[in-house]
Amino acid sequence: MAKPASIKIKLESTADTGYFYVTKKNSRTMTEKFTIKKYDPIARKHVEFKETKIK
Repeated sequence: MAKPASIKIKLESTADTGYFYVTKKNSRTMTEKFTIKKYDPIARKHVEFKETKIK
């Protein structure tokens, strides 16, 4: 059976609040680690979120 193109990833806040988003990414087209600026409601500002694995 073929491996799925999109995988679930966890975007964890770099503000060390423990807040995270769960999203999908196409692992065939985006092979590097994913980083994006999003809103952290605990820190109450936009911070950078980095990709980590879902455990």
